[in-house]
This record gives sequence, C-alpha cells and structure tokens, in this order.
Amino acid sequence: SGRVQLLPPQNVTLLSKDFAMILTWAAGEGYPPDVTYTVRYESQDRLDKWMKVPHCKNIPRSFCNLTCALSSFYVKIRARVKVVWGRSQSPWVKSQFKDYYSDVELAPPVLTLSVRENSIHMSASFPLPTCVENLTWKYDLSLWEAGSEDKKRYESYFRKDTVTINTTALRGNYCFSARARYESISLKHSEFSQPVCVLLNHNG
Repeated sequence: SGRVQLLPPQNVTLLSKDFAMILTWAAGEGYPPDVTYTVRYESQDRLDKWMKVPHCKNIPRSFCNLTCALSSFYVKIRARVKVVWGRSQSPWVKSQFKDYYSDVELAPPVLTLSVRENSIHMSASFPLPTCVENLTWKYDLSLWEAGSEDKKRYESYFRKDTVTINTTALRGNYCFSARARYESISLKHSEFSQPVCVLLNHNG
C-alpha cells in the first residue's frame, strides 16, 4: 500500500505531576485505530542529540513517563513525539522545555500512624519513581483536634523520619495530615493528605 499522509500528534505537552515528568499528546484527526507513537528527548546541554526512550517506542498510548529515562534532573529537557502507521509516519512535534528539579509537582504523602499508650508515631511514605528516591524530600505534619481550626504544625522532617508526639495531655478525637515539601529554587509543597483521625486517651 502507498504511504498515508499522517497528521502530527496534537497538544504535545511536557508536564510534571506527582513526582513524575510525563509527555502527553492527543491523536491527530483521522488516525487509523492501530497507530503507534515513538518518543525521544533532548537536554539543553546537548541540543540536537535526541535520545531514544526504549519504553516509549511504538506504543499505542498517548503518554510517556520520562522520569527515569532522564540523564540529569538538573538540566532542562524537551521531548518530541511522532505517530507511526505501517510504513507511514508523521513529522515530529516538540514539547516546551522543563527541568525536573525546579518544575517537579509533588503528590501528598501517605501517612502511617501507630498509637501507643502515651504517644503516637507517624511516618510518611511517598509515591516516588525509584530513580528519584535519593533526592531529599521532606514532609510537614499537621495535628489538630477534630472540629478545631487551631492546627499545630511540625515542619521539615526527612522522608524516612518517624515523628513521635507525646499524647499524655491530648484527650478526644485528633486528626493528622501531611504534605510533601521540596526545597529547590524555591520552596514547594504538595496538597495536604486526607486527614487520619484517632481517638486519644478515651476512657472506656
């Protein structure tokens, strides 16, 4: 069969979401149902050297998670994508430049609570891609009595730290919530996690 003129993918966007750097795009008009896409990226310190992304070659979906393919988290990169169908392919379409370090968007951590007799131990875990686990994420913790606006804030704990709070003086229903924080060029926070509430020093 002769080559088909394929329109390039639309809305090609490099976005940072939940600790990940993801290229997204939309299908062009009139694509056959079985087209595939191929993605490459280049970094600002090596322009015109487009790197292959093995897990995003001839894929059917319209996104590619680039996080763990990046050679550096501190250099701006951009990506490009083309559509392939049989022996036909579209022109490449490029995204804007972004770098992981300053553009990363954080997701709220998952809070784990362990209630003891006179204390409560809390730790936060993060939904991190494996390749960024050694970056120094921290978290802030909020504690308040249910129904009260008066929140106590504990700031800047490292991701692996457990926070221990003495609960001897606390009576009633107390809620806990945490957010991720990251100090790059400026200080960034995620949203706070869904509150977890526990009954403390409850008689009976």
